[in-house]
Amino acid sequence: MRDASKTPEPVPRSRPVVGQGNTFVIQEHHARRLHYDFRLERDGVLVSWAVPKNLPETASVNHLAVRTEDHPLEYATFEGTIPKGSTAPGR
Repeated sequence: MRDASKTPEPVPRSRPVVGQGNTFVIQEHHARRLHYDFRLERDGVLVSWAVPKNLPETASVNHLAVRTEDHPLEYATFEGTIPKGSTAPGR
């Protein structure tokens, strides 16, 4: 669980509620190396993948997506800097 006193990252206010929405988001993530995070809402969390080699520009091209940890729904609107010492520091 994330510690809200140590990071500006979103911390869920309550337990996830299953089946409330159909959110998806693609976020640019400046970590050790620039990549994109692709997230789909499922069972009250954002199921997440990192796309390390940019996003494909045509539908016929596939790019590797590496499964990462599930994230709270609040991540869908998060913008900010994640401090060093966190799982994925950057902005």
